[in-house]
Amino acid sequence: MASKIKFGTDGWRAIIADDFTFDNVRICAQSAADYMKSAGLANQGMVIGYDTRFASEHFAVAAAEVVAANGIKVHLCKSAAPTPVISYAILNLKAGGGIIITASHNPGQWNGFKFKQGDARSASPEVIVELEKGIARIQAGAEIKQTKLEDAIAKGIVIRFDPAPAYIKHLSDMVDIEKIRRSGINIVVDSMYGAGAGYFHSILGGGKTKIVEIHKKRNPLFPGLQPEPIAHNLTEVSTKMKKGSFDVGLATDGDADRIGIVDEKGVFITTLQTYALLALYLLEVRGQRGPIIKTITTTNMLFRLGEIYKVPVYETAVGFKYVAPLMLAKDAMMGGEESGGYGYRGHMPERDGILSALFFLDFMIHKKKSPSQLIKYLYSKVGPHYYDRLDVDFPKEDRESIMKHLTNSKPADIAGTVVREIDRRDGFRFLLKDGSWLLIRFSGTEPIMRIYSESSSMEKVKRFLSEGKKLTGVK
Repeated sequence: MASKIKFGTDGWRAIIADDFTFDNVRICAQSAADYMKSAGLANQGMVIGYDTRFASEHFAVAAAEVVAANGIKVHLCKSAAPTPVISYAILNLKAGGGIIITASHNPGQWNGFKFKQGDARSASPEVIVELEKGIARIQAGAEIKQTKLEDAIAKGIVIRFDPAPAYIKHLSDMVDIEKIRRSGINIVVDSMYGAGAGYFHSILGGGKTKIVEIHKKRNPLFPGLQPEPIAHNLTEVSTKMKKGSFDVGLATDGDADRIGIVDEKGVFITTLQTYALLALYLLEVRGQRGPIIKTITTTNMLFRLGEIYKVPVYETAVGFKYVAPLMLAKDAMMGGEESGGYGYRGHMPERDGILSALFFLDFMIHKKKSPSQLIKYLYSKVGPHYYDRLDVDFPKEDRESIMKHLTNSKPADIAGTVVREIDRRDGFRFLLKDGSWLLIRFSGTEPIMRIYSESSSMEKVKRFLSEGKKLTGVK
Protein backbone atom coordinates (compact mmCIF):
# COMPACT_ATOMS: atom_id res chain seq x y z
CA MET A 1 0.00 0.00 0.00
CA ALA A 2 1.30 3.45 -0.91
CA SER A 3 2.21 5.56 2.09
CA LYS A 4 0.08 8.64 2.68
CA ILE A 5 1.95 11.84 1.88
CA LYS A 6 0.43 14.68 3.87
CA PHE A 7 1.79 18.19 4.22
CA GLY A 8 2.01 19.60 7.75
CA THR A 9 2.70 23.12 9.00
CA ASP A 10 5.47 23.49 6.42
CA GLY A 11 5.82 20.71 3.90
CA TRP A 12 5.90 16.93 4.08
CA ARG A 13 8.36 15.22 6.41
CA ALA A 14 9.07 11.54 6.98
CA ILE A 15 11.72 9.06 8.07
CA ILE A 16 14.44 8.49 5.45
CA ALA A 17 14.15 5.08 3.73
CA ASP A 18 10.84 4.43 5.48
CA ASP A 19 8.37 6.82 3.84
CA PHE A 20 10.90 9.41 2.65
CA THR A 21 12.10 7.55 -0.44
CA PHE A 22 13.20 8.52 -3.93
CA ASP A 23 9.92 7.20 -5.31
CA ASN A 24 7.89 9.40 -2.97
CA VAL A 25 10.05 12.46 -3.66
CA ARG A 26 9.44 11.93 -7.38
CA ILE A 27 5.69 11.71 -6.69
CA CYS A 28 5.82 15.03 -4.84
CA ALA A 29 7.92 16.61 -7.58
CA GLN A 30 5.50 15.46 -10.28
CA SER A 31 2.60 16.91 -8.32
CA ALA A 32 4.49 20.20 -7.94
CA ALA A 33 5.18 20.26 -11.69
CA ASP A 34 1.51 19.53 -12.42
CA TYR A 35 0.47 22.36 -10.12
CA MET A 36 2.90 24.77 -11.80
CA LYS A 37 1.48 23.90 -15.20
CA SER A 38 -2.16 24.14 -14.14
CA ALA A 39 -1.50 27.51 -12.46
CA GLY A 40 0.17 28.90 -15.59
CA LEU A 41 3.55 29.21 -13.84
CA ALA A 42 5.59 26.62 -15.73
CA ASN A 43 7.22 29.14 -18.07
CA GLN A 44 8.69 30.98 -15.06
CA GLY A 45 10.76 27.98 -14.02
CA MET A 46 11.47 26.52 -10.62
CA VAL A 47 14.25 26.77 -8.03
CA ILE A 48 15.32 23.54 -6.29
CA GLY A 49 17.60 23.48 -3.27
CA TYR A 50 18.50 21.31 -0.31
CA ASP A 51 20.07 21.17 3.15
CA THR A 52 22.89 19.12 4.72
CA ARG A 53 20.87 16.06 5.69
CA PHE A 54 21.63 12.55 4.53
CA ALA A 55 21.24 12.26 0.73
CA SER A 56 19.49 15.65 0.45
CA GLU A 57 21.50 16.51 -2.65
CA HIS A 58 20.44 13.23 -4.30
CA PHE A 59 16.77 13.73 -3.43
CA ALA A 60 17.04 17.24 -4.92
CA VAL A 61 18.46 15.80 -8.14
CA ALA A 62 15.59 13.30 -8.30
CA ALA A 63 13.12 16.17 -7.97
CA ALA A 64 14.96 18.21 -10.61
CA GLU A 65 14.90 15.30 -13.07
CA VAL A 66 11.13 15.06 -12.74
CA VAL A 67 10.44 18.79 -12.99
CA ALA A 68 12.77 19.15 -15.99
CA ALA A 69 11.10 16.21 -17.74
CA ASN A 70 7.87 18.20 -17.52
CA GLY A 71 9.44 20.97 -19.58
CA ILE A 72 9.95 23.33 -16.63
CA LYS A 73 13.31 25.07 -16.41
CA VAL A 74 15.10 24.28 -13.16
CA HIS A 75 17.66 26.34 -11.26
CA LEU A 76 19.32 23.67 -9.10
CA CYS A 77 21.56 24.77 -6.22
CA LYS A 78 25.21 23.72 -6.55
CA SER A 79 25.49 22.91 -2.85
CA ALA A 80 23.49 22.86 0.37
CA ALA A 81 21.98 26.23 1.23
CA PRO A 82 19.70 27.69 3.92
CA THR A 83 15.98 27.76 3.22
CA PRO A 84 15.82 31.60 3.29
CA VAL A 85 18.67 31.78 0.76
CA ILE A 86 16.89 29.38 -1.59
CA SER A 87 13.59 31.16 -1.02
CA TYR A 88 15.12 34.52 -1.89
CA ALA A 89 16.45 32.99 -5.12
CA ILE A 90 12.84 32.33 -6.14
CA LEU A 91 12.16 36.06 -5.89
CA ASN A 92 15.46 37.10 -7.44
CA LEU A 93 15.03 34.80 -10.44
CA LYS A 94 11.29 35.55 -10.71
CA ALA A 95 10.61 31.81 -10.65
CA GLY A 96 7.11 30.41 -10.39
CA GLY A 97 7.93 28.38 -7.31
CA GLY A 98 10.50 26.22 -5.59
CA ILE A 99 11.23 22.89 -3.97
CA ILE A 100 13.48 22.59 -0.92
CA ILE A 101 14.62 19.22 0.41
CA THR A 102 14.85 19.75 4.16
CA ALA A 103 13.34 18.57 7.41
CA SER A 104 14.26 21.82 9.14
CA HIS A 105 14.76 21.14 12.87
CA ASN A 106 13.73 17.45 12.93
CA PRO A 107 16.18 14.75 14.10
CA GLY A 108 18.69 13.32 11.63
CA GLN A 109 16.64 10.33 10.52
CA TRP A 110 14.06 12.67 8.98
CA ASN A 111 13.99 14.52 5.70
CA GLY A 112 11.33 16.64 4.04
CA PHE A 113 9.89 18.24 0.94
CA LYS A 114 8.85 21.91 1.01
CA PHE A 115 7.07 23.67 -1.82
CA LYS A 116 7.48 27.43 -2.07
CA GLN A 117 5.26 29.75 -4.06
CA GLY A 118 6.48 32.42 -6.46
CA ASP A 119 6.53 35.07 -3.73
CA ALA A 120 8.84 32.77 -1.71
CA ARG A 121 6.30 31.91 0.96
CA SER A 122 5.42 28.45 2.21
CA ALA A 123 2.65 26.75 0.27
CA SER A 124 -0.71 28.14 1.32
CA PRO A 125 -3.48 25.81 2.54
CA GLU A 126 -5.14 26.17 -0.89
CA VAL A 127 -1.97 25.17 -2.74
CA ILE A 128 -1.41 22.27 -0.34
CA VAL A 129 -4.87 20.95 -1.22
CA GLU A 130 -3.90 20.96 -4.91
CA LEU A 131 -0.53 19.31 -4.24
CA GLU A 132 -2.12 16.55 -2.17
CA LYS A 133 -4.78 15.95 -4.81
CA GLY A 134 -2.01 15.57 -7.38
CA ILE A 135 -0.09 13.19 -5.12
CA ALA A 136 -3.18 11.01 -4.67
CA ARG A 137 -3.74 10.98 -8.44
CA ILE A 138 -0.14 9.95 -9.12
CA GLN A 139 -0.24 7.25 -6.44
CA ALA A 140 -3.34 5.93 -8.18
CA GLY A 141 -1.34 5.42 -11.37
CA ALA A 142 -0.85 8.77 -13.13
CA GLU A 143 2.45 9.16 -15.00
CA ILE A 144 5.68 10.42 -13.44
CA LYS A 145 7.92 11.97 -16.07
CA GLN A 146 11.66 11.66 -15.63
CA THR A 147 14.88 12.50 -17.43
CA LYS A 148 18.57 12.18 -16.60
CA LEU A 149 20.22 15.16 -14.94
CA GLU A 150 23.16 15.26 -17.35
CA ASP A 151 20.80 15.29 -20.33
CA ALA A 152 18.72 18.08 -18.83
CA ILE A 153 21.87 20.13 -18.13
CA ALA A 154 23.12 19.57 -21.68
CA LYS A 155 19.79 20.85 -23.04
CA GLY A 156 19.85 23.87 -20.73
CA ILE A 157 16.67 22.81 -18.92
CA VAL A 158 18.58 22.45 -15.64
CA ILE A 159 21.07 25.13 -14.61
CA ARG A 160 23.35 24.72 -11.61
CA PHE A 161 23.75 27.96 -9.63
CA ASP A 162 24.89 29.48 -6.32
CA PRO A 163 22.07 31.40 -4.57
CA ALA A 164 24.32 32.96 -1.91
CA PRO A 165 25.75 36.08 -3.66
CA ALA A 166 22.36 37.59 -4.57
CA TYR A 167 21.02 36.86 -1.09
CA ILE A 168 24.00 38.43 0.71
CA LYS A 169 23.83 41.49 -1.55
CA HIS A 170 20.15 41.87 -0.67
CA LEU A 171 20.94 41.68 3.06
CA SER A 172 23.10 44.80 2.70
CA ASP A 173 19.92 46.62 1.65
CA MET A 174 18.12 45.39 4.75
CA VAL A 175 20.71 46.17 7.44
CA ASP A 176 24.01 48.07 7.78
CA ILE A 177 26.37 45.10 7.54
CA GLU A 178 29.49 47.29 7.54
CA LYS A 179 28.50 48.77 10.90
CA ILE A 180 28.24 45.28 12.38
CA ARG A 181 31.59 44.29 10.83
CA ARG A 182 33.26 47.36 12.40
CA SER A 183 31.61 46.94 15.80
CA GLY A 184 34.16 44.52 17.26
CA ILE A 185 31.40 42.38 18.75
CA ASN A 186 32.44 38.83 19.74
CA ILE A 187 30.03 36.14 18.60
CA VAL A 188 29.69 32.40 19.09
CA VAL A 189 27.78 30.82 16.20
CA ASP A 190 26.31 27.32 16.38
CA SER A 191 25.33 26.14 12.91
CA MET A 192 24.07 22.85 14.38
CA TYR A 193 25.70 20.93 11.47
CA GLY A 194 23.14 22.60 9.22
CA ALA A 195 22.94 24.56 6.00
CA GLY A 196 23.70 27.88 7.72
CA ALA A 197 27.34 26.90 8.28
CA GLY A 198 29.77 29.61 7.21
CA TYR A 199 27.18 32.26 6.40
CA PHE A 200 27.93 34.60 9.30
CA HIS A 201 31.64 34.41 8.44
CA SER A 202 30.83 35.23 4.80
CA ILE A 203 28.60 38.14 5.73
CA LEU A 204 30.47 39.66 8.70
CA GLY A 205 34.08 38.59 8.15
CA GLY A 206 36.89 40.97 7.35
CA GLY A 207 36.33 43.53 10.09
CA LYS A 208 36.75 43.88 13.85
CA THR A 209 33.86 41.58 14.63
CA LYS A 210 35.06 38.13 15.71
CA ILE A 211 33.17 34.92 15.08
CA VAL A 212 33.82 31.49 16.57
CA GLU A 213 31.69 28.85 14.87
CA ILE A 214 30.90 25.39 16.24
CA HIS A 215 29.20 22.38 14.63
CA LYS A 216 29.99 23.85 11.22
CA LYS A 217 31.00 20.69 9.37
CA ARG A 218 28.33 18.64 7.70
CA ASN A 219 27.23 15.68 9.77
CA PRO A 220 23.79 14.29 8.84
CA LEU A 221 23.63 12.38 12.14
CA PHE A 222 23.59 15.68 14.10
CA PRO A 223 25.57 13.91 16.86
CA GLY A 224 24.72 14.99 20.37
CA LEU A 225 21.95 17.37 19.41
CA GLN A 226 18.74 17.91 17.51
CA PRO A 227 19.11 20.85 15.09
CA GLU A 228 16.48 22.99 16.80
CA PRO A 229 17.93 26.14 18.42
CA ILE A 230 16.25 25.95 21.82
CA ALA A 231 17.81 25.97 25.28
CA HIS A 232 18.50 22.28 25.89
CA ASN A 233 20.18 21.92 22.48
CA LEU A 234 22.52 24.88 23.04
CA THR A 235 24.46 23.79 26.12
CA GLU A 236 27.81 24.08 24.32
CA VAL A 237 27.07 27.66 23.31
CA SER A 238 25.96 28.46 26.86
CA THR A 239 29.17 26.99 28.28
CA LYS A 240 31.27 29.15 25.97
CA MET A 241 29.26 32.25 26.84
CA LYS A 242 29.70 31.67 30.57
CA LYS A 243 33.47 31.99 30.14
CA GLY A 244 32.89 35.70 29.59
CA SER A 245 34.80 36.38 26.38
CA PHE A 246 31.79 36.59 24.05
CA ASP A 247 29.01 39.16 23.70
CA VAL A 248 26.29 36.98 22.21
CA GLY A 249 25.60 33.44 21.02
CA LEU A 250 23.65 32.77 17.80
CA ALA A 251 22.30 29.43 16.62
CA THR A 252 20.50 28.50 13.41
CA ASP A 253 18.47 25.34 12.91
CA GLY A 254 19.06 22.68 10.25
CA ASP A 255 17.96 24.89 7.36
CA ALA A 256 18.71 28.26 9.03
CA ASP A 257 15.21 29.70 8.84
CA ARG A 258 15.08 29.87 12.65
CA ILE A 259 17.27 31.68 15.15
CA GLY A 260 18.14 30.96 18.78
CA ILE A 261 19.98 33.53 20.90
CA VAL A 262 22.05 33.06 24.06
CA ASP A 263 22.94 36.11 26.15
CA GLU A 264 26.37 37.16 27.46
CA LYS A 265 25.81 35.16 30.67
CA GLY A 266 24.96 31.92 28.88
CA VAL A 267 21.19 32.27 29.37
CA PHE A 268 18.93 31.34 26.47
CA ILE A 269 16.70 34.18 25.32
CA THR A 270 13.32 32.59 24.66
CA THR A 271 11.85 32.76 21.19
CA LEU A 272 9.02 34.91 22.56
CA GLN A 273 11.50 37.40 24.03
CA THR A 274 13.39 37.39 20.75
CA TYR A 275 10.25 38.16 18.76
CA ALA A 276 9.33 41.05 21.05
CA LEU A 277 12.89 42.42 20.88
CA LEU A 278 12.95 42.27 17.08
CA ALA A 279 9.59 44.03 16.93
CA LEU A 280 10.86 46.71 19.32
CA TYR A 281 13.99 47.12 17.18
CA LEU A 282 11.98 47.72 14.02
CA LEU A 283 9.54 50.06 15.77
CA GLU A 284 12.02 52.11 17.78
CA VAL A 285 15.42 51.93 16.05
CA ARG A 286 14.25 51.64 12.45
CA GLY A 287 11.12 53.74 12.93
CA GLN A 288 9.02 51.30 10.96
CA ARG A 289 5.25 51.12 11.28
CA GLY A 290 2.77 48.54 10.14
CA PRO A 291 0.85 45.52 11.36
CA ILE A 292 2.53 42.70 13.27
CA ILE A 293 1.42 39.12 12.62
CA LYS A 294 1.77 36.56 15.41
CA THR A 295 0.69 32.95 15.82
CA ILE A 296 -1.29 31.95 18.90
CA THR A 297 1.89 30.42 20.37
CA THR A 298 3.75 33.72 20.47
CA THR A 299 3.95 36.44 23.06
CA ASN A 300 1.35 38.84 24.42
CA MET A 301 4.20 41.37 24.61
CA LEU A 302 3.43 42.13 20.96
CA PHE A 303 -0.06 43.32 21.89
CA ARG A 304 1.49 45.73 24.40
CA LEU A 305 4.02 46.99 21.84
CA GLY A 306 1.13 47.44 19.42
CA GLU A 307 -0.63 49.66 21.96
CA ILE A 308 2.51 51.69 22.71
CA TYR A 309 3.46 52.28 19.07
CA LYS A 310 -0.10 52.34 17.74
CA VAL A 311 0.23 49.47 15.29
CA PRO A 312 -2.29 46.63 14.88
CA VAL A 313 -1.42 43.07 15.88
CA TYR A 314 -3.13 40.12 14.20
CA GLU A 315 -3.16 36.53 15.41
CA THR A 316 -3.21 33.32 13.34
CA ALA A 317 -3.00 29.56 13.72
CA VAL A 318 0.49 28.03 13.91
CA GLY A 319 2.54 27.85 10.73
CA PHE A 320 3.96 30.31 8.23
CA LYS A 321 1.43 29.04 5.71
CA TYR A 322 -1.04 31.11 7.79
CA VAL A 323 1.34 33.94 8.72
CA ALA A 324 2.55 34.73 5.18
CA PRO A 325 -0.86 35.34 3.54
CA LEU A 326 -1.80 37.73 6.34
CA MET A 327 1.56 39.50 6.07
CA LEU A 328 0.89 40.09 2.39
CA ALA A 329 -2.77 41.05 2.84
CA LYS A 330 -2.02 43.54 5.62
CA ASP A 331 1.36 44.79 4.30
CA ALA A 332 2.70 43.73 7.69
CA MET A 333 5.94 45.04 9.12
CA MET A 334 6.82 41.55 10.33
CA GLY A 335 5.40 38.14 11.09
CA GLY A 336 6.62 35.37 13.32
CA GLU A 337 6.00 32.29 15.36
CA GLU A 338 7.14 30.59 18.56
CA SER A 339 9.54 28.28 16.73
CA GLY A 340 12.04 31.13 16.30
CA GLY A 341 11.10 31.98 12.72
CA TYR A 342 10.48 35.61 11.75
CA GLY A 343 9.82 37.28 8.39
CA TYR A 344 9.99 40.93 7.34
CA ARG A 345 8.44 43.41 4.95
CA GLY A 346 10.84 44.38 2.17
CA HIS A 347 12.44 40.95 2.35
CA MET A 348 10.02 38.05 1.86
CA PRO A 349 7.02 36.57 3.69
CA GLU A 350 9.18 33.70 4.95
CA ARG A 351 11.27 32.95 8.03
CA ASP A 352 14.90 34.00 7.97
CA GLY A 353 17.17 33.13 10.87
CA ILE A 354 20.19 34.86 9.34
CA LEU A 355 18.55 38.26 8.80
CA SER A 356 16.89 38.02 12.24
CA ALA A 357 20.32 37.53 13.82
CA LEU A 358 21.72 40.55 11.95
CA PHE A 359 18.82 42.69 13.15
CA PHE A 360 19.48 41.56 16.73
CA LEU A 361 23.18 42.42 16.44
CA ASP A 362 22.29 45.84 15.04
CA PHE A 363 19.94 46.39 18.00
CA MET A 364 22.76 45.59 20.44
CA ILE A 365 25.14 47.96 18.67
CA HIS A 366 22.64 50.81 18.31
CA LYS A 367 21.54 50.68 21.96
CA LYS A 368 25.02 49.81 23.25
CA LYS A 369 23.42 47.13 25.38
CA SER A 370 24.15 43.47 26.04
CA PRO A 371 21.40 40.93 25.30
CA SER A 372 20.38 40.75 28.98
CA GLN A 373 20.23 44.56 29.13
CA LEU A 374 17.99 44.56 26.05
CA ILE A 375 15.61 42.21 27.89
CA LYS A 376 15.49 44.64 30.83
CA TYR A 377 14.88 47.49 28.40
CA LEU A 378 12.02 45.55 26.80
CA TYR A 379 10.49 44.75 30.20
CA SER A 380 10.66 48.42 31.18
CA LYS A 381 8.15 48.98 28.39
CA VAL A 382 5.90 45.92 28.45
CA GLY A 383 6.40 44.41 31.91
CA PRO A 384 7.97 41.04 32.73
CA HIS A 385 6.87 38.06 30.64
CA TYR A 386 8.17 34.51 31.06
CA TYR A 387 7.65 31.49 28.86
CA ASP A 388 8.44 27.81 28.50
CA ARG A 389 7.34 24.82 26.44
CA LEU A 390 6.98 21.15 27.28
CA ASP A 391 7.20 18.57 24.48
CA VAL A 392 5.41 15.30 25.17
CA ASP A 393 5.91 12.20 23.01
CA PHE A 394 2.94 9.90 22.66
CA PRO A 395 2.04 6.77 20.66
CA LYS A 396 0.32 7.71 17.39
CA GLU A 397 -2.58 5.42 18.19
CA ASP A 398 -3.36 7.45 21.35
CA ARG A 399 -3.95 10.72 19.50
CA GLU A 400 -7.71 10.29 19.23
CA SER A 401 -8.16 9.43 22.91
CA ILE A 402 -5.98 12.36 23.98
CA MET A 403 -8.00 14.68 21.75
CA LYS A 404 -11.24 13.38 23.25
CA HIS A 405 -9.87 13.84 26.77
CA LEU A 406 -8.93 17.47 26.02
CA THR A 407 -12.25 18.18 24.31
CA ASN A 408 -14.11 17.06 27.41
CA SER A 409 -11.85 19.08 29.73
CA LYS A 410 -13.43 22.40 30.64
CA PRO A 411 -11.53 23.50 33.75
CA ALA A 412 -12.76 26.57 35.65
CA ASP A 413 -9.18 27.33 36.62
CA ILE A 414 -5.59 26.32 35.82
CA ALA A 415 -3.39 25.97 38.91
CA GLY A 416 -5.70 28.29 40.81
CA THR A 417 -5.97 30.98 38.11
CA VAL A 418 -9.43 31.49 36.61
CA VAL A 419 -9.94 30.46 32.97
CA ARG A 420 -11.43 33.45 31.12
CA GLU A 421 -11.83 31.78 27.72
CA ILE A 422 -10.99 28.57 25.85
CA ASP A 423 -9.77 29.14 22.27
CA ARG A 424 -9.86 26.08 19.99
CA ARG A 425 -8.65 27.59 16.71
CA ASP A 426 -5.44 25.56 16.80
CA GLY A 427 -5.32 23.14 19.71
CA PHE A 428 -6.65 24.07 23.14
CA ARG A 429 -5.65 27.50 24.42
CA PHE A 430 -6.73 28.53 27.90
CA LEU A 431 -6.75 32.31 28.30
CA LEU A 432 -6.47 33.12 32.00
CA LYS A 433 -7.88 36.02 33.97
CA ASP A 434 -4.46 37.38 34.98
CA GLY A 435 -3.31 37.68 31.34
CA SER A 436 -1.42 34.36 31.30
CA TRP A 437 -2.14 31.63 28.78
CA LEU A 438 -1.69 27.88 28.38
CA LEU A 439 -1.85 26.11 25.02
CA ILE A 440 -1.93 22.40 24.22
CA ARG A 441 -1.60 21.39 20.56
CA PHE A 442 -0.32 18.55 18.41
CA SER A 443 2.71 19.14 16.20
CA GLY A 444 1.89 19.29 12.51
CA THR A 445 5.12 17.51 11.53
CA GLU A 446 6.00 15.08 14.35
CA PRO A 447 4.23 12.66 16.76
CA ILE A 448 4.65 15.18 19.58
CA MET A 449 2.22 17.13 21.70
CA ARG A 450 3.42 20.58 22.73
CA ILE A 451 2.34 22.43 25.85
CA TYR A 452 3.11 26.16 25.96
CA SER A 453 2.63 28.84 28.60
CA GLU A 454 3.42 32.51 29.14
CA SER A 455 2.95 34.39 32.41
CA SER A 456 4.37 37.12 34.63
CA SER A 457 6.68 34.73 36.50
CA MET A 458 8.54 31.52 35.72
CA GLU A 459 7.00 29.91 38.81
CA LYS A 460 3.54 30.38 37.31
CA VAL A 461 4.69 29.07 33.93
CA LYS A 462 5.97 25.85 35.51
CA ARG A 463 2.70 25.34 37.40
CA PHE A 464 0.64 25.92 34.28
CA LEU A 465 2.72 23.49 32.23
CA SER A 466 2.36 20.83 34.91
CA GLU A 467 -1.41 21.30 35.00
CA GLY A 468 -1.49 21.29 31.20
CA LYS A 469 0.11 17.86 31.05
CA LYS A 470 -2.44 16.55 33.54
CA LEU A 471 -5.23 17.83 31.29
CA THR A 472 -3.94 15.63 28.44
CA GLY A 473 -4.24 12.45 30.48
CA VAL A 474 -0.73 11.43 29.36
CA LYS A 475 1.46 10.07 32.17
